[in-house]
Amino acid sequence: MSGAKVPADISGHMLDLDEEEDLEVFSKNTSLAEGNPMPNSPDSMVNQFRLDEENEEEQQGAINKDIFVTVDNPESHISAIETFITYRVVTRTTRSEFDSSEYEVRRRYQDFLWLKSRLEENYPTLIVHPLPEKFVMKSMVERFNDDFIETRRKALHRFLNRITEHPILSCSHHFKVFLTDEELAPHRKLGPGFLSRMSETMRAMANSVRGLRSKLEEFAIMQEYVDDFSNNMCSVDKVTHRITKEHREYMDELKQYGPTYFQWAESEELLAEPLKGVGSCVEKCSKETEEQIQYLSEVLVPTLHEYVLCADTLKAVMRRRDNIQAEFEAKNEALASKTTDKEMLQEEVDDLADRVEQANNALRGDWSRWRTSMRADLKSAFISTAAKNVDYYEKCLAVWESFLLSQRGESMEQRNGADAS
Repeated sequence: MSGAKVPADISGHMLDLDEEEDLEVFSKNTSLAEGNPMPNSPDSMVNQFRLDEENEEEQQGAINKDIFVTVDNPESHISAIETFITYRVVTRTTRSEFDSSEYEVRRRYQDFLWLKSRLEENYPTLIVHPLPEKFVMKSMVERFNDDFIETRRKALHRFLNRITEHPILSCSHHFKVFLTDEELAPHRKLGPGFLSRMSETMRAMANSVRGLRSKLEEFAIMQEYVDDFSNNMCSVDKVTHRITKEHREYMDELKQYGPTYFQWAESEELLAEPLKGVGSCVEKCSKETEEQIQYLSEVLVPTLHEYVLCADTLKAVMRRRDNIQAEFEAKNEALASKTTDKEMLQEEVDDLADRVEQANNALRGDWSRWRTSMRADLKSAFISTAAKNVDYYEKCLAVWESFLLSQRGESMEQRNGADAS
């Protein structure tokens, strides 16, 4: 086993002040309790069949994979200078280029950022899965709790596993270094310096201002798709957050609403039983609503927000592709107008032409792969959310139906008693 020893889990401590913005708190899925009089969801057999198929696909994918990464065991580090969280990254692999079959290292958020930036630098037109956003001051309180730490751990785990599933990114030297080297500081020093990054930024800005002389139709269509996808995801994400917030407000109202009926029952002897029944129904619906909110926060909200971030990633990839083409066009125009010393410039133009072709081919392949993955993720989230919605409303319906039956039964007994007398 390579890397650091696993320290004790003290995840309740503080996080680094420069870490990213908190995400929604995820919770666990729920299912019908045994013996519940609730009717089964009408699509439960279909869902079970679908889940069986997904499990088979996941097992087949696991058989084909040769590298497995787990992010767990968050630990707080507190010093006079800073406070931050590290996560244990455990890797198991059968790849021959690795010296061992198992590695264990600890990484902080800045290390994940380093990996992402190196991958984007070396593969500018491949789609690198997004990391959660950087921390902002408004999230100061939330970032100190265990729920936030667990949410971040899940996001970082997903980021690394997306890379392991990628046929090119998973073979990156920087990814191997991230997984195996105990210390990343020496590798950070080997990265581009400040002046180099500034030069690259200025060149990208110049290419952006210059624009493209001609853009292949397939990439123009791709750009239009990305813009529409981004707008749709932002709208759906925003409305979903608003609906979840309204559910929370509704739940808070129910929690205040239920006790009122029990208090009322104390002063109304003849209405005591139906009042207590209504209060009990309200309490049960409040609990079901709380579980519904937790499920939405765990399944739908994070998936939608993840693809909001993916849309930004796609826009950045498209810009980098356009910048490569714009630089090629500028050099080509310079070559056409030059009358002397054309040989060196011709070499640059040829190199840029190769870069454009490589960038285009890389994006074509990754685009198809990304869309397939995106559709599977969103479809799974939508189907599971639909099934949960049915489950939620069926449970609430059963609560109130039970109350109605009990009251009708009492009415029949009272009527029979009156007839007998």
